[in-house]
Amino acid sequence: MREVYRMTRRVASSSATVLLLGETGTGKELVAKAVHQLSRRATGPFIRVNCGSLNENLLESELFGHVKGAFTSAHENRTGRFEAAHGGTIFLDEINSISYTLQVKLLRVLQEHEFERVGDTKTISVDCRIVAATNRDLNEMVEKGQFREDLYYRLNVLPIYLPPLRDRPEDVAALTEHFSARYAPDMRRPPLKPTPEALECLKRYHWPGNVRELENYIERATVLAPSGELTPDLLPAHLRGEAPQRLGRAPRDSIESLCTELVSLGLSRVTEEGQAHEQVIGMVEKELILQVLRSYQGTQTKAATKLGINRNTLHKKIEDYSLQGEAR
Repeated sequence: MREVYRMTRRVASSSATVLLLGETGTGKELVAKAVHQLSRRATGPFIRVNCGSLNENLLESELFGHVKGAFTSAHENRTGRFEAAHGGTIFLDEINSISYTLQVKLLRVLQEHEFERVGDTKTISVDCRIVAATNRDLNEMVEKGQFREDLYYRLNVLPIYLPPLRDRPEDVAALTEHFSARYAPDMRRPPLKPTPEALECLKRYHWPGNVRELENYIERATVLAPSGELTPDLLPAHLRGEAPQRLGRAPRDSIESLCTELVSLGLSRVTEEGQAHEQVIGMVEKELILQVLRSYQGTQTKAATKLGINRNTLHKKIEDYSLQGEAR
């Protein structure tokens, strides 16, 4: 993490593109804001765009704007996020979600600093710094033909890798103290002090949701704590190594029950056990998503709630496992 801080300070002074690499919840947006605040563009706008939350047409309009009449619902001219970020920084989160077609237009902005609004022929020039973030291996996506190689090299000028929390358990105590101090004033109580047993539970956990997950659990504990101590009973059951309670559990011999159990034990975590482990994970995860999608007739919002993940994550997994037919 000290290397992350050093790199953030070093790259901030330039206007070169920064690529933030790391799992969900490791703090990529915080680093993006720090790059902006430490730069000469700090007085300019900081514009965030989640590329994974919109489909191709909506994202193009969101990024580049559109003119009246460009499409059915375009009742007036609209300024895009790149124009809004002029003189400042634009943060493109989940850059790996951008479609292959839209990647061409983004490449032009990176190279020429210009673009056209949707439905317009007038070229607009912008001066903004681009900070992109991804939780996927873009190099692997390039090899699979899912991401343009030229765009990858234009983005990968100044890469900063944010390590997952499970690789730095020595940071858990400091982060716990930080989040306790943050949420205590809202609850009108002193910051929680973790007991040795609670701290051991926190350090032993593998943190698939990384720092964001830790923050949520500390906020939860602050609400529930009867005293100024953070004890193990204030932490979720799965974090203490116990099986979480589930409503309407199916018989243990059903595939969905088995898959749910594996997910609760950290199914998505890639370990050092090799490729066979990842293949098993993929097969089980795909089967679980398939069954849940079928049970909700392809309704992604309901399926995501049932799976305990957000809709964007489910949408990505549907694409990864080629389940678009079931989703429709």
